[in-house]
Amino acid sequence: MTIWAPIRYAHNGDVAIAHTTGGQGELDVLVIGGFVGHLEIASTLPLAARFWERMAGFARLIAFDRRGMGLSDRDVGEFTLESIAEDALAVLDAVGAERVAVFGISEGGSAATMLTASHPERITAMVQYGSYARVSQAPDYPEGVPADVLRAFWGRMRDNWADPSSISMWAPSLADDPEVRDWWSRMLRFGSSPSGARAIGEMYEHLDVRPLLPTIHAPTLVVYRSDDKVVLPAWSRVVAQGIPGAREVELPGVDHLFCAGDQQALLDEIEQFLTGRLVSPAGDRVLATVLFTDIVASTERAVAVGDRQWREVLERHQRLADREIGRHRGRLIKTTGDGVLAAFDGPARAVRAGIALRDAGPPELGVQLRAGVHTGECEAIGEDLGGIGVHIAARVQAAAEPGEVLVSNTVKDLVVGSGLEFADRGEHALKGVPGSWRLHAAVADDGR
Repeated sequence: MTIWAPIRYAHNGDVAIAHTTGGQGELDVLVIGGFVGHLEIASTLPLAARFWERMAGFARLIAFDRRGMGLSDRDVGEFTLESIAEDALAVLDAVGAERVAVFGISEGGSAATMLTASHPERITAMVQYGSYARVSQAPDYPEGVPADVLRAFWGRMRDNWADPSSISMWAPSLADDPEVRDWWSRMLRFGSSPSGARAIGEMYEHLDVRPLLPTIHAPTLVVYRSDDKVVLPAWSRVVAQGIPGAREVELPGVDHLFCAGDQQALLDEIEQFLTGRLVSPAGDRVLATVLFTDIVASTERAVAVGDRQWREVLERHQRLADREIGRHRGRLIKTTGDGVLAAFDGPARAVRAGIALRDAGPPELGVQLRAGVHTGECEAIGEDLGGIGVHIAARVQAAAEPGEVLVSNTVKDLVVGSGLEFADRGEHALKGVPGSWRLHAAVADDGR
C-alpha cells in the first residue's frame, strides 16, 4: 500500500521538477526534504512509509525532487535556496495549492525559510525539523563548522559516495540494519552523484539565511533532537530564536534522519502544531501472524540486469506475492520495494505462503528470497500494521539465510500438528528486541 499518487512534472522555465501528492487531509503541506532525495525510493523503507502515512492522515502532502536530484532534471545550473523556492512554487501551482503549510527537513528547513520569507502570501505555517540557518563558522557564528573541516567532510562524502556506512552519522540507531543500509545506499546513488555532492557542499559553505529569520511572520515550529550529530542542536536553536514567536521543541535522541528514532513524538508535535489537535488514531492492538519477504542481494541484481529488467522482476514478484498470499488467505499490507509485508489469521498459512513464495522465486524470477514469520501483538492503524510484532518479524527475516523461511519459536509452537517441519537454527539476538530468540527454518515436503 502507498499513499503517493503517480509522479508528475512541473516546469520552472526549462527545468522539469518531479512531484507527487499523498493523503486526503484537509490541510495542504509542502514537504521540502533534506540533502538528497528520490521520490520513488524514499518511501520504500518501511520506517519512512509509516512516517508519511501518519502525516497523510491529517494532511495532503505535496513532495518534490529538487532540481539536480532524483527524478527531476539534472545538470541545470546553480543549486541554490532561491532556485529550490522557485521550483516549489512551480509545484504548488501545478497541483493547484494556493496556500500551504511548509515542512522543511534539515537543508529543506533553510529552503523553507527562503520560501516563507519571499512568498508569505503562499505560506500559512512553517515546521522545520533538524534544520539550520547557517553551517560554516563565522565571527558572529562560533557554533558553526570551520570551512576547512566542512570541505574535508564533503570531500570524504564525495569520494565515498553511496557508501552505506555513512548512515551511521544520519541514523546511529539504525547503522547496523541491513535493510536501512541498503536503502540509504540506493537513496544516495540514485538521488545524486559525486559531483552533486560537491555542489551541495559548496552551497553549505556559503549558505546563510539568518538575515531572513526576523522577517518570518508565519506561525513556526522548530523541532530537533538533543544529540543530533549531523545538525547540531545549537544550529536549530538559532533558527527558533531568530523567528519571532517560533515554538522550539527539543526531543531526546541521536538520529538526524526524520523517520529514525521516536517517530511518534516528532509526529505528535507536528500534528498538534499544524491542526491544533491530536486526532490520529493510536491504533488497536491485535494478534496477527506477520510474514516478511525480501529478495536476496537485490541491489547487486538490479545493477547486474539494469533498471528496466529489474523493474519487470519486481512486478512479477509482486504478482506472485498477490497470488500466493491470497491463496493462503492472507492480506497484503504493503510492498517494501523488494519484498512484501503480509498478515495472516493463522500461523501455518503464513509459513506455507512463505514456503510457496520461496519455492516459486528461483524458477520464475531468477532470484532467491528469504522470509521471516512471527506471531505477536501488532498495532492496527487503518489498513496498516505496526508495533513490536511487525518489528520482530522483520528482524527474523533479516536473520534468514538466502532461500530460507525462518520462524520464531512462537510460530513453531503454534503450528504443532500442522504437518510442518522445522530445523533448529539456535538462539539469536534480534536488533532492537530484548532477550534471546530461538529461530527455526521451515522445511518443505521435499526436505528443503
